[in-house]
Amino acid sequence: MKISDFNQTVSIDQVGIEERVARLNSRSIKKESKVQALKLALSMVDLTTLAGMDTPGKVIQLCQKAKEPYAGLPQLPTVAAVCVYPNMVSVAEKALRGTDINIASVATAFPSGMSTLEAKLEETKKVVEDGADEVDMVISRGEFLKGNYSYVYDEIAAVKEACGDAHLKVILETGELQTYENVRKASDIAMHAGADFIKTSTGKVKPAATQPVTLVMLEAIRDYFYDTGRMVGMKPAGGIRKAKQAIQYLVIVKETLGTDWLTPDYFRFGASSLANDLLMQIVKQKTGVYQSADYFSND
Repeated sequence: MKISDFNQTVSIDQVGIEERVARLNSRSIKKESKVQALKLALSMVDLTTLAGMDTPGKVIQLCQKAKEPYAGLPQLPTVAAVCVYPNMVSVAEKALRGTDINIASVATAFPSGMSTLEAKLEETKKVVEDGADEVDMVISRGEFLKGNYSYVYDEIAAVKEACGDAHLKVILETGELQTYENVRKASDIAMHAGADFIKTSTGKVKPAATQPVTLVMLEAIRDYFYDTGRMVGMKPAGGIRKAKQAIQYLVIVKETLGTDWLTPDYFRFGASSLANDLLMQIVKQKTGVYQSADYFSND
């Protein structure tokens, strides 16, 4: 695809997108399948701490929860990744050493993206050197909204190169993109520039992840796969707090992309608070009663 092709607008049927989401949300899931879905969703969570008050102790506690989500059910899957600020990557790397849990780090002047390309590339290389397996970058929304699509493309491509062997998740910050058409265009640019995942949001802007926006991005992934044969992952992030929501997202993924995407390699949830509700629902399915929320750590 040429850069000039991004000037063309892909028409999105807003009513059709929202009606399809509503239809998929009406699906019912039987108990046995529900337990499998809850465990699958847990394995797809990126446990995240991105607060100004983050400390090494908090990151270590989060890593412990990643390794053992709930001591009462030791057979549970671990989460997919722990996501932290750049200065906490080395702490997470030490705490997760010897596990299969990925270390993700936000970079490129998260969450605003308001920095020079040189600073963004330096930060990207540093987090990878410190042990990050995945880099979550933010696009330059101001340049995108000005129509400077070549700038956005080139920046993503440069960050992808700086990642080396680490995977690149490209955050579109869909709450600032204003229209479904812009979400689709940003998705296409990110994938053609080399993104391994496309991600809705930083979690710092509202609205964050929504199911209609996610469906638009999943359809972009589907069409990109048909054109290129390359599978790109998807990560809705922000505002997903309940297990019921997570299962609805899994249904949307299955119906849009198929079962090949129903794996942590290609689908993630950026929602730490979701983990506790998933755990509560899993325990409920196993025992018939809800555990108190106090039984689960908040980190």
